[in-house]
Amino acid sequence: MPRQDNEKFSNRLDTAAKARAEMLAKAKARAEEARRKLEETADERRALATARDERQKKREEEKRLAAEAAERARIEEEERQRREAEEAKLAAEAKKREEADKLVRLLAEQKAARDARYAARKDRQKKR
Repeated sequence: MPRQDNEKFSNRLDTAAKARAEMLAKAKARAEEARRKLEETADERRALATARDERQKKREEEKRLAAEAAERARIEEEERQRREAEEAKLAAEAKKREEADKLVRLLAEQKAARDARYAARKDRQKKR
């Protein structure tokens, strides 16, 4: 602000003090605005961090559930394979027993036929 030569010294001091006060008020207003803006951005960042943490927890929970499901599926598959192997073993044993019984019956039939032939031959020899 241009000063006039006819101003008194005290008027100039008052004008300078007012100018300093105005500059201080402007600086305080800017600082207050910056502080409010900083608080807003801090709140936004906190909200974003909270949302990110929640998403992370949700992903971790989904991973945990998926791992548990995979483990259950693996255990069920192992159990199924074990049951199938046991059933196949039992079926093989049953088939083996059946074949052994069949062989025993066949041998019994062969022996019965042989005994019948032997008895028939003995009867023929007695009749002569």
